[in-house]
Parts: sequence; structure tokens; C-alpha cells
Amino acid sequence: MRVWFITGASRGFGLEIARKALAEGDAVIATARDAGQVKAELADAGDRLLAVNLDVTDEAAVQGAVAAGVEAFGRIDVLVNNAGRGLLGAVEEASDAEVRAVYDVNVFGLLAVTRAVLPVMRRQRSGRVLNITSVGGFTTGQGWGLYGSTKFAVEGVSEAMRAELAPLGIKVIIIEPGVFRTDFLDDSSLHTAEQVIEDYARTSGQTRVWRTENNHAQAGDPVKAAAAIVSIAGVDDPPVRLQLGADCVARVEAKLQQVKTELDEWREVALATAYDDAG
Repeated sequence: MRVWFITGASRGFGLEIARKALAEGDAVIATARDAGQVKAELADAGDRLLAVNLDVTDEAAVQGAVAAGVEAFGRIDVLVNNAGRGLLGAVEEASDAEVRAVYDVNVFGLLAVTRAVLPVMRRQRSGRVLNITSVGGFTTGQGWGLYGSTKFAVEGVSEAMRAELAPLGIKVIIIEPGVFRTDFLDDSSLHTAEQVIEDYARTSGQTRVWRTENNHAQAGDPVKAAAAIVSIAGVDDPPVRLQLGADCVARVEAKLQQVKTELDEWREVALATAYDDAG
């Protein structure tokens, strides 16, 4: 029986991952701002579920949640950093407070949880860290720049952690979902920049419209995504990144081709910057 520690477990990916892990016979420490909602959703889990109230931006509360989980189950085998906050708007439109709020959850909250769980995994000399980013953490676009930048940050952190933790028996996996039919586009998850600048009507403004038209109509099935995520946690040699959704695959392929094309086009400029006497 594996023990999972999942943030943002009251709905969306977090809830479905918890549900799938429990169905596999594992134990779950499910954290959310409203642990009561988790208990209601997973009422049949019995003593294999520990639901804990947690705001990931409260570092003392994070340490307490991890301690409670270890006290209940003795170990943590899989950490799923899933709690997140969205921000939609052109880069110029977003205020300092709006930007800091999304970074507090998506980056600093993730780091707080990771710092609390890793000592447990290092003592065990085993564990998996699954960081839920987004296709927007690999390639982003109009209206998503600031949200995407938080996911870019997590991807950079994750790559370094993978190298640092591999000798200790801990494996790090980046999960990059595309668009899935969760509550992410709801106002409760996705905050929209209050300021609207007319000059961005045809770019980020169109993304605001897309958000309204596509909420709860996304092609991706979160139950299937959760099954893939739970499965990858048990693979002996997992990938650095797991893309989820046909839209994600297409966007990653397009970005890779774009980077290759530009690298080839500007290769000589790049290579011409060494000292003339470089060996």
C-alpha cells in the first residue's frame, strides 16, 4: 500500500487522483482548503483517507499537515503538488497583487509543501514527486503569460529536483495537462485581471471570450487523466514529462519544431560569439 499526499484534493485532478489511488487500495492524505468537501466526496474511503484542511501558502500549516499524515500512516510515498490558481489577462493588464497571488500558490506554495515532504522521502530513500504543471508550462500564449510563467518556474524547479533527488531514490515527474473538463475555468479557480486594456482586445481579449465559451466543454476527461497519473507514479523509469491530452501533444510538437527552426536559422549568430582564440 502506497501513501499519497495530494494538495488541492477537493475537486478536479486532485479529487480524481485521490479517488483512483484509493480504488487501487492505497492510502491518501488529501489536503484542501475545505477538508469537509473531500470527506463528503470520498465518504466510502474509511481509514485509508486522512482529509486535512490546508492553505499551501501557510508554511506552518503545511508542516502540520505533513506531520499529521506521517503520524497516521508512517510514511509518504507519492507527493502530488496539484493545488493551483489561475490568472487570465495580458501581462500589462495584471496588477502586482494579482500576480503575487498566483505565484504564492503555484510556486511558493508548491515549494513549501515540497520542503515539508522531502525530508520524509529522504529518510525512506524512496518516493515520487508529481508536479502538476500545464501545457502552459512548456508553451504559453496570449492571456496566459503570467499563469504560464508560474508553471515554467515549476518545470525548471522540477528538472533540477529530478537530478538532485535521483541518487536518493526519489523520482520527480512533471505532469503537463492540456485542457480538461475540470472547474479550472470557473471564477473559483481562474482569476481574471481586473484591468482591461482595449489595445489587447484581439489577443488576450479573445482568450477571455474563449474562456467563457469553453468552460465545461473541454475535450479532456479528468478521470482518464487521473488514471494515467496514478499509473505513471508506479513506473520504474518514468519520463521527465508526461503530456496529457491531444491538444497538449500538438502544442508541444509545434513548440519543439519552432525552436528547432529558429535554432537552425540563427545558429551561425549563436556560434560566432566565442573569443577568436577559443579552442
